[in-house]
Amino acid sequence: MNVNSFPETKREILKILKESGSASIAMLQSKLDMTGEALRQHLLQLRQEGFVERKSKKSKDPAGGRPAKQYYLTLEGEHLFPKNYDQLTMEIIDTVADNLGQDALLKILETMTKTRVKKWEPQLQELDINERVEALKGLYLQDDVFMEIEESENAISLIEHNCPFLNVATKRPALCSVTISTLTQLLGYKVERTKRFQNGDGRCVFRISLDQPVDVDSYHFTLEK
Repeated sequence: MNVNSFPETKREILKILKESGSASIAMLQSKLDMTGEALRQHLLQLRQEGFVERKSKKSKDPAGGRPAKQYYLTLEGEHLFPKNYDQLTMEIIDTVADNLGQDALLKILETMTKTRVKKWEPQLQELDINERVEALKGLYLQDDVFMEIEESENAISLIEHNCPFLNVATKRPALCSVTISTLTQLLGYKVERTKRFQNGDGRCVFRISLDQPVDVDSYHFTLEK
């Protein structure tokens, strides 16, 4: 979703808040030529959707008085406007590799893996392998409706139809090794990608081989072949 997907009035409200930093009802009315009641309804909907918040702004009048209500974009509202996180991420990856060497980049990827494992381990305790795989459908996004499970003889596959890191992962596929190593350590079985977005398969399939257990205590992060 981006700002251009909103109806015209809401889109204009969001753009004014973005350009001005904040705005009062009076300021918005003057720019949009709307009644106060109609404007409040739009703002209420945007607040309920989590894109706008209302705060009291302290008056500079020494006499005091009631603080004026100002409307601001929330962090979610800010994300409706164009961002270039992908390019920044790739620049960071390339800068580390070019200036500190491949070993430093590998160390960073390994640390990312350890962080993910540490986060997930408490949630997976006391679960059997099938329950663990079910829980790990949320590895990328909570309640990820685009991640599914497919079972076959001696294997379970996690299938991701909507990689949230696709732009970066396509150009810097080493990042995908973090997912493979994370799944391996959390599940205790060999994990490999049998389908890849990078190969034009339209999905990534992480195959968990139940007949190939892994000693997680001696397992070390490795790059995907």
